[in-house]
Amino acid sequence: MTRYFSAFWRENRKFLLLLLSIVFFKSAIADLNSISGESMQPTLLDGDKVWVNKLAYDIRVPFTHIFLASLSDPERGDIVIIDSEAAGKRLVKRIVGLPGDTIYMRNNTLVINGQPADYEVISSDDESLIIRESFFDYSHQAMVSDALGHRLSRSFGPETVPEDQFFVLGDNRDNSADSRLYSFIPRSQIIGRSSSVVFSLDSNYLPRADRFLAELR
Repeated sequence: MTRYFSAFWRENRKFLLLLLSIVFFKSAIADLNSISGESMQPTLLDGDKVWVNKLAYDIRVPFTHIFLASLSDPERGDIVIIDSEAAGKRLVKRIVGLPGDTIYMRNNTLVINGQPADYEVISSDDESLIIRESFFDYSHQAMVSDALGHRLSRSFGPETVPEDQFFVLGDNRDNSADSRLYSFIPRSQIIGRSSSVVFSLDSNYLPRADRFLAELR
């Protein structure tokens, strides 16, 4: 048996080392994440593949969540990938509240530390509005629905974000399971940041050429 494994290693070591390097890279440095669902529309679409920078905030032991060193702090407006224990799955959301912030929402109007966000309607149809939400030093597009059934999730707080935790929302405010449902997100569950779409396929698996390498804001 030992002779067999020794021969197998000699014949396949280059391939096995390459495979190990790819797995290590995906675990500790960077990866792709598939977007499934509508919770981050209009910023992200179902079928997008986004780049995940796993060294954006922390260095961790490969294949684990064991913390080794901090590189930077998550910032307001960052699109983050979360290994959510509360949800039992991976989430992609936007950081809205930082540790120490007091968050208050009424009818989708966001107020942080007593300061309301500014809103501008970009476009509308029979079912939804695309708006620009501006807050402090950043702005981004979001979506709100005209459907009455979604209005129970439009209010939150006021609550203060605990130390080393974050308040996250989906850009599709009326169709997102986020901190309004799962509460605040511990930093330890944030595994990376995304700043671009690598490629995208529509519901018919055809490429969306305009989204290849598109920057996220």
